[in-house]
Amino acid sequence: MEENKTGKTPNPFFSRGCCEYPNLYNDNSCIFKHSCSKLDSYNWLKDIVLPENQKNFDCVEVRFKNSRKDFYRISPDMKLNIGDIVAVEVSPGHDIGIISMIGESVRINMKKKNIDYKSEQIKKVYRRARLSDIEKWITSVESEDTTMFQAREIASDLNLEMKINDVEYQGDSTKVVFYYTADERVDFRELIKIFAEKFKVRIEMRQIGVRQEASRLGGIGSCGRELCCTTWLTNFISVTTNTARTQQLSLNPQKLAGQCGKLKCCLNFEHDVYLDALKNFPNNEIVLKTKKGEAIYHKSDIFKNIMWYSYIEDTFNLHAIPVDKVKKIIELNAKGEFPAQLEDFVEVSEQKIDFKNGAGQDDLTRFDN
Repeated sequence: MEENKTGKTPNPFFSRGCCEYPNLYNDNSCIFKHSCSKLDSYNWLKDIVLPENQKNFDCVEVRFKNSRKDFYRISPDMKLNIGDIVAVEVSPGHDIGIISMIGESVRINMKKKNIDYKSEQIKKVYRRARLSDIEKWITSVESEDTTMFQAREIASDLNLEMKINDVEYQGDSTKVVFYYTADERVDFRELIKIFAEKFKVRIEMRQIGVRQEASRLGGIGSCGRELCCTTWLTNFISVTTNTARTQQLSLNPQKLAGQCGKLKCCLNFEHDVYLDALKNFPNNEIVLKTKKGEAIYHKSDIFKNIMWYSYIEDTFNLHAIPVDKVKKIIELNAKGEFPAQLEDFVEVSEQKIDFKNGAGQDDLTRFDN
């Protein structure tokens, strides 16, 4: 985080994509930088020249605080660039945002999100932000933290089972949105009355999930890096325990859960790779039959293409067998043929530890010698 002009940290505009503090009297075209924007949009069509008779696309993408973005229509005589501060239409009043994408890339993104760019429902960009707009915007943004702390105290005094995570003022300071999380339904009618009297603006309460809460508050993950949802991840895809099972992970909630208390989003990152690798593996429910006895499956090392088996009569001695040799044994069994023993196909053997002294406790007598 960068220090603002008053020496205070952090910069309250950083969550809006502003690496620098907006200035009332200087050009603000450089305050937006791609390096500081979580919701950065790369315009990969910027170097492509449009045909002579084709007009510039009349919609732009505008970003606001955190993960909020939207598309707005501009008038034909309005020429905007990425990073421009603009006043946009809301009902009622206007909001202040920053242009994050222009041109044909906007058309492609609107199509991807199934938004009809010809629709009359698309709101308008009023103008580039005036001095008075930016002055009011700065005042509103600077008061967000103070408003959030006061709101938390009021909610606590009313004994409401809710957590206020973030506050966002509308650009014209006529409305404020309180983002909160709650396990159960909350009756905040009295809370809204107190907020309206305290802050003298229109109040909107918006509930968010615990994943969105973690992305707004930020933190450090078990990997030692800043949370993915805080730095770059914007779309939350459902994560299930089947994903962990596919990757042969121990179903330990303390290791699989992220800061939000839900399963880590990164479990999905390599899931497709594991699924592709597992296509080469035979069904692990098939029992391998040998003359020495039948063997059952225990675990797999997916990227080494190894499956671990043990005899039913001796489950503590595991044998690592390459996948191609497992398939060979299955083919022989299908023909009614039985190999002499598993050991003829083994690559590595290991002994499974027997936990005798309670949950997670090894028999310490093995260290006596």
